[in-house]
Amino acid sequence: MSNIPDIFGSMVFNDQVMKERLPKNTYKAMKKTIENSHSLDRGIADIVANAMKDWAIEKGATHFTHWFQPMTGITAEKHDSFISPTPDGNIIMEFSGKELIKGEPDASSFPSGGLRATFEARGYTAWDPTSYAFIKDGTLCIPTAFCSYSGEALDKKTPLLRSMETINLQAMRILQLFGNTEATRVNTTVGPEQEYFLINKDLVEQRKDLVYCGRTLFGAKPPKGQEMEDHYFGAIKPRVLAYMKELDEELWKLGILAKTKHNEVAPSQHELAPIFTTTNIATDHNQLTMEIMKKTAANHGLTCLLHEKPFAGINGSGKHNNWSLSTNTGLNLLEPGDSPEENAQFLLFLAAIIKGVDEYQDLLRVSVASAANDHRLGANEAPPAIVSIFLGEELTDILEAIESGNVYDPKAKTEMKIGVDVLPGFPKDATDRNRTSPFAFTGNKFEFRMLGSAISIAGANFVLNTVIAEELSQFADALEGANDFTKSLNALIKTTITDHKRIIFNGNNYAEEWLQEAEKRGLLNLKSTVDALPYFISDKNIKLFTKHKIFTEPEMHSRYEITMENYCKVINIEALTMLEMGKKEIIPAVCSYMKDLSDTAISKKALSADMNCELETSIVSKLSSLSESLYKKTKKLEEGLLDVRNLCSLQAQGEYYRDFIFLDMQELRAIADEIEVLVGEQYWPYPTYGQLLFSV
Repeated sequence: MSNIPDIFGSMVFNDQVMKERLPKNTYKAMKKTIENSHSLDRGIADIVANAMKDWAIEKGATHFTHWFQPMTGITAEKHDSFISPTPDGNIIMEFSGKELIKGEPDASSFPSGGLRATFEARGYTAWDPTSYAFIKDGTLCIPTAFCSYSGEALDKKTPLLRSMETINLQAMRILQLFGNTEATRVNTTVGPEQEYFLINKDLVEQRKDLVYCGRTLFGAKPPKGQEMEDHYFGAIKPRVLAYMKELDEELWKLGILAKTKHNEVAPSQHELAPIFTTTNIATDHNQLTMEIMKKTAANHGLTCLLHEKPFAGINGSGKHNNWSLSTNTGLNLLEPGDSPEENAQFLLFLAAIIKGVDEYQDLLRVSVASAANDHRLGANEAPPAIVSIFLGEELTDILEAIESGNVYDPKAKTEMKIGVDVLPGFPKDATDRNRTSPFAFTGNKFEFRMLGSAISIAGANFVLNTVIAEELSQFADALEGANDFTKSLNALIKTTITDHKRIIFNGNNYAEEWLQEAEKRGLLNLKSTVDALPYFISDKNIKLFTKHKIFTEPEMHSRYEITMENYCKVINIEALTMLEMGKKEIIPAVCSYMKDLSDTAISKKALSADMNCELETSIVSKLSSLSESLYKKTKKLEEGLLDVRNLCSLQAQGEYYRDFIFLDMQELRAIADEIEVLVGEQYWPYPTYGQLLFSV
């Protein structure tokens, strides 16, 4: 392996490179821009662009691109070379500040949710200097925001950057109330854990469902799944370890803080976790991580599956969004300290989060909504669709004492007794971890565990940032004019806890009892994307986002339309794929097997009229019946796909896909999976679950 400090960030135009290559005044201006989000003078941009170009060419780059994150769920890039012609017929390598700051890709083919007509093609990419440029595949990539000709946000970075400014403004108001004069900025930080599957590439390419949809639409349960619990944290197979080694190195070159790797619960499932970094950079890094995961897998004859539920019957993949608040002086605002009951500043920020999650539980659910993630939520492998907060025993006791007016009696930390003399004792943590909670406090951060593995973390984080900013804004308004700050502060914390404690739940979120209890508490249970999406454009949420200038109202309606349309398209593609696999692969395979069985029975009868053909007859009879049912289900699914086209509104189409098409798909699959168990292995047209999950 290469020397890690030498390769780390070697493909990034980072602070160290800028310090070495930029004039001192230019470097200071860039630092000021990055740290305080100030605009950059055009003259300075020219100097930065030239230095960036020289550095990139030395690294082997020939092109540059504005790298952005449209509403497609993946990244986008248009490559231009550094080549410029000279009058004598030669070329020079040029890159201007104008080209660095602004690009102009065709915006007509990206989702706009009705914001623009198709013929209105102009769009702009604008450099985001707070996220370092990097080199990927011989191209200088410049992280940018993406907007339309008339200024509407068409991407995921723009609202995230807006939300980071908003929460910084409101959190600074709170810090100033507590007399903090050192901090000049508050940043949200994120560490997104990424789960994924590694499957043999040649097997994946034999399945249309994995090629077109990223998940298996058919597949009988193999003799062994994850029930032995022997894969989680198990020894990593050499081939997978080689993949992880290369992946780490490629990520480190791009300055991505890949830290932890291990086997996950399901067979062939794994996880990568990075160290925390600023939310904007963490979002860019996670998009890069997913891209490089897929590209690196191909080098090892593997396919990396990031779909939330690639296989039925075993755990799907999520992405745990570890979120926190920190000042530019290094103070973690969610660090309780040794005596959290005496840490009024921490308790106020905690109260804001409790209030925000309770009041905007609908938005948090919307932020993780997708057709793929609907398979995970509530499936005893991920948090349910009901949003709640886990605080743990100590913090819950503190809040209960505040609410009741009693003095909190801190319990002394006990020592864990392991029972083996040679092993040292160690302090027992004040709280356990709750792996079933959607939003769990884990020491000095909150772990939002509802995100799906393929989802951009931008959506969840701009929602979190905006929601908490709104609560901090209300708190600051109440406290800034208070005659007695301490008295008002204590009353505010107490009232908030009393009014919003329904959102706190420390028990088993998988239990049926919790579903009933949550309903009694009045908590939302938005089981599907179609249930959740209308809440995004409710009056309450439009007021929230427009107040803090995250979105305009048309931008919000556009995102509702884009997400609902994506939901419909995903299920439509899956249904069409099922029909093609059923009619062109499964039915012919069954007919071939039945023919051979029938021929065998005829041959046996030809040898002797007394020959017993009960085996062949029984199997053929059952397969014949199932095949007829399969064919009828394909016809029903086809008719449903025609009917949905007659519905006018996107909401009605989404509801039809959820209530009818998806149900028809499940029924079709159940029959096909039953057939798979009966048909001879050499006849079955594509790799089985056993082959896919246990062949790496």
